[in-house]
Amino acid sequence: MSQEVNSQAPFWHHTHRGEPRWPISLVVFTVIFLQWTLPASLNVSNSRLLCGVEASVLLVVNILNPSRISSHEIWPRRLNLALLILMSGANLISIGNLINQLLNAGVSDAKELLVTGGAIWLTNVVVFALWYWEFDRGGPGARAEARDHIPDFMFPQMSDPDLAEPHWAASFFDYLYMSFTNSSAFSPTDVLPLRRWAKGLMLTQSLTSLVVVALVIARAVNILH
Repeated sequence: MSQEVNSQAPFWHHTHRGEPRWPISLVVFTVIFLQWTLPASLNVSNSRLLCGVEASVLLVVNILNPSRISSHEIWPRRLNLALLILMSGANLISIGNLINQLLNAGVSDAKELLVTGGAIWLTNVVVFALWYWEFDRGGPGARAEARDHIPDFMFPQMSDPDLAEPHWAASFFDYLYMSFTNSSAFSPTDVLPLRRWAKGLMLTQSLTSLVVVALVIARAVNILH
């Protein structure tokens, strides 16, 4: 009887191999690089030290769990969250500095504004994608072990299993795509947030992205004219 119930359960209730670590590490390294190259006026104090700490934490995570995220491991996850908090806080400060300069006419070069504003916006996209990836159904390791059967996000493949291969599982790229579309369309597109924390996080991302994009474009147009 239990085998029959299990066979009829949604495919995301089943375990899977987990995700490879390297794509996430590559994306995180890209964020650290973008933060390193930001102008000092938009960056946090001691930005070089912060980037060094972030890179060190990333290295330790890869040493502890170098290949595939196939199980829920306490310390790699805690370090991931600490790294995510550092990156989020640094980018939030950069957004605040950017808004302050835009409102006070502290930017006079349209090209530099578009490049730095784009870097901050892209960092914001990646950071929120990491938050979604880290908390949906308990994180990547918990999803691989199928610990939580209630999804926080409903992907199209989950609503219609015929659209996906057997035992389909969302990967980081799916969350990155969701984050990008939410930042550019300012609303969910094909992925629906189901839980309140997911809705609140997507709302925060949309609002942040809207403010950054609107102010950057408005200021750039004003400079060009």
